[in-house]
Amino acid sequence: MGKVVSFNPMMGGKYFNGERLKIARMWRNLSATQLADFTGFSRQTISMLENGKLMTPEFATVQKLSEKLEFPITFFLEETKINFNESTTYFRSLLTTNKKYRVEQEEKIKFIAIVYNMLSEYLEFEKMNLPQIPMNTTPQEAANILREHWGLGNKPIENIVYLAESNGLIVTDFETATGDVDAFSHKITSDDMETYLIGYSKNKRTAARIHFDVAHEIGHILLHNWREDLECIDKEEFKEIELQAHAFASAFLLPEEEFRKDVSPYATNLAYYTELKKIWKVSIAAMIRRAKDLDIITADDYSRLMRNMQKQGIRKTEPLDDELVTAEPSLLRQAINILFNQKVFTPNEFLEELSREYGLTLYPKDIETLLGLKKGTFDEKENPKTVSYTHLRAHETSQDL
Repeated sequence: MGKVVSFNPMMGGKYFNGERLKIARMWRNLSATQLADFTGFSRQTISMLENGKLMTPEFATVQKLSEKLEFPITFFLEETKINFNESTTYFRSLLTTNKKYRVEQEEKIKFIAIVYNMLSEYLEFEKMNLPQIPMNTTPQEAANILREHWGLGNKPIENIVYLAESNGLIVTDFETATGDVDAFSHKITSDDMETYLIGYSKNKRTAARIHFDVAHEIGHILLHNWREDLECIDKEEFKEIELQAHAFASAFLLPEEEFRKDVSPYATNLAYYTELKKIWKVSIAAMIRRAKDLDIITADDYSRLMRNMQKQGIRKTEPLDDELVTAEPSLLRQAINILFNQKVFTPNEFLEELSREYGLTLYPKDIETLLGLKKGTFDEKENPKTVSYTHLRAHETSQDL
């Protein structure tokens, strides 16, 4: 039997980070039992590793976990070097989504925040531009305040993703193993930064759905408490929070005066709403609901229109869903590409600094997935040794752009 190499001498005194194992396991959509079966370790060993009760496993154990989960060995031996303040994460489907999927996204949010923090050292992003919303402001009033603050008037919003990004918010689309997670928002704060991250699922890519999801999350940002423990509030209170965000989204995307003018001529004609959808990029169902809430149609009209949608088979998949498009998030993608094009980093150098200075070591494919980048963004297109590394700070980089 060969000599067993002990963990500490091999890794220079570093300890195994059980939280990172849990994150890697969730990222690969495995339960602890499935990971035990997959690796050949006992369920008890996996539990002890994740809970910090086995901090110096044999190197061969770490190596096997790295290979099976496809995460670098260093990922399991490092601690994040940036501390972010605790914040609520608002999920559209909190009441129906398994907690493990929510935790998975929350951990990825932290990683996105780390990358954003690193990018902020080299590029100057738009400052967060949100109005102060007084206490007891209604969703309708908040929507009007934001439209005025952003200078939008009463016209339809063509690209809400660009609008949010240009006002200092981070928007990302994400992959998930479940269809239950529609969208989420999270406040990111540290000693030297504050912004909000909005994520929406790649499973639902229609322009109307994306517009409403992003507007819904902006409603949370403006109206709700970012230190709320949503696990502790009752079901009815959470429903009320969601209704407020929903009402905000409806009022923000369909401002009363202009929408009333557009919808009134044929407000009880279902086919007419398809034409309006081309203009407002909001779902037919949401427009019908808005028309009812504004008393443009009666409750009976609303019920009849919704029944007709059901009969025509367009409740879940509406007309134009496969035609109307909106721009994808571009803030993080453009930032990465600028740094590469300006020779601030090669892809390898970027990953090395992220690991060395920020305590986050990932393989290229996971960075690309995390940030919504095109596959191959981190492929080395030249020998990394031929490009010198220049340590530019934000103002230096800005002068070059």
